[in-house]
Amino acid sequence: MKSTSPSDGEEGEERSAGFVLYRRRDGQRLYLVLRHRNGGHWGFPKGHIEPDEDELVAARREITEETGIERLRPLPGFRATSTYRFARGPRSISKSVVYFLAEAETGRVRLSSEHSDAAWLAADDAKRRLTYAEGRRVLDEAEARLEQR
Repeated sequence: MKSTSPSDGEEGEERSAGFVLYRRRDGQRLYLVLRHRNGGHWGFPKGHIEPDEDELVAARREITEETGIERLRPLPGFRATSTYRFARGPRSISKSVVYFLAEAETGRVRLSSEHSDAAWLAADDAKRRLTYAEGRRVLDEAEARLEQR
């Protein structure tokens, strides 16, 4: 994570990485969405990139930490970036999240303390559940890529 001086009112930057995870069940593609304990918003699993990590290593670590899922098959060539701003106290934070796309080998989820719920949903249901437009856009990109296969 990079940030500017922590003085009040200054801007900071954060970088995160995660996965749009999907699995197949009964011929249907389902996507994993998580509900965050703080704020209650729904999104994809993601987390901060540590200084010694590249994006993919960070995304894999975060998936394991947040869902317990270790076995997944990343889809080569997919990389969607989401950028947005939010306030943390008096500070304005610019956040950039890179998402990879992978098929999970299991539907079993073991939530971390950061999340209160998880759901595997069809694309249309996942889009309705995702709280933010950026998440819906990333899901649309993932769906378009999987439709090309």
